Amino acid sequence: MNLPFDHIERIRALGYTEAEARFLYIVAVYSGYFTLAQFRTFTGTSYGKRPTCFAQKLTTRGHAVARDYLRRGSIFHLFSRTVYGRIDKDNLRNRRRHSFEFIRTRLVLLDFVLANPQHEYFETEQDKVSFFCEKLAVPRDILPAKVYEGAPGSKPTIRYFVDKFPLFVAPPFPSASPVVTFSFVDSGLETVSDFTSHLATYQALFRQLKTFRFLYIAPTDASFRRAEERFKRLVQRPLESDISPDILRYFAIRKKWDNREYIIPVTEDLEFLVEGRRRFQGDRFEALYTAWRSGRISELDVRAEFSRLTLDRTAFFETYVVNGPRSPLALNGQEGDGCMKDTHHPTRHPSRHPQGDAKLLRA
Repeated sequence: MNLPFDHIERIRALGYTEAEARFLYIVAVYSGYFTLAQFRTFTGTSYGKRPTCFAQKLTTRGHAVARDYLRRGSIFHLFSRTVYGRIDKDNLRNRRRHSFEFIRTRLVLLDFVLANPQHEYFETEQDKVSFFCEKLAVPRDILPAKVYEGAPGSKPTIRYFVDKFPLFVAPPFPSASPVVTFSFVDSGLETVSDFTSHLATYQALFRQLKTFRFLYIAPTDASFRRAEERFKRLVQRPLESDISPDILRYFAIRKKWDNREYIIPVTEDLEFLVEGRRRFQGDRFEALYTAWRSGRISELDVRAEFSRLTLDRTAFFETYVVNGPRSPLALNGQEGDGCMKDTHHPTRHPSRHPQGDAKLLRA
């Protein structure tokens, strides 16, 4: 990470040291929440005066608040508009209070970022949109998006990459060329359906890329096998096969639905219709459907359109165990890391990438 010097200096002007300012910048951009254990890991310090003074500065100046969760310790929430404003990010949603699950996810995400400072992460929504649309020439309507309804009389707002999971460009293995790397952060409370929904949101974008890597990040390896199986089924296999039969089936079911030809809905058809709307979204598919429905193109034309696609795509799937500082939100019944406690913990808990977890998926 190359942290902007001027932004770090602006945070320092609020009375923080350079290390504290750098840490607060990372927290503001990627998480909004942190523990003192994470601060100690970042600064290479242990329990004592330094983290205690840092915590006191944050709370007494009204830049952060510490809250106890499940009596396991304190989580700090960096919420001050003053701090976010100094780095030109006062509209980040990280300032707001969030749910229990969101906080767990952000702590795992922060552990990953702190353990992997070598990556050049795309920090903002605009950074990500510019990379795909301008550098890779991906149509904007292909990007994962969510529409937020505004006040009465105002226009809806379209936001992209709302999950804010780590996104960066890096080699999938030593000596390989860098590829765009997507990720999913499993806090330990995520379900298979959560991961499925995430993949569905990115499916259209995956199809625009010849090669990419997907990283499944979690505090344990409990979900790795199921995640890999789901990735293979929803991403690898569709990418490596001719999808024109599925498109034509989707078009046929959608046409019947639009014409209100279903007297008694067929469950299988409706399920395929819902899945098809997720898989085949964007202007390209809408234009094809309109042309096919009006008779301007035939089924053979649709098949020819997709048979021209090259099938030499490569998708790298990897898993990553975050062995960061013990979270106060851990559900293992053990005491977590309190904000001012003096019980001994190792000063560093390096995350590791388990041997053999990387899977090369040919698509």
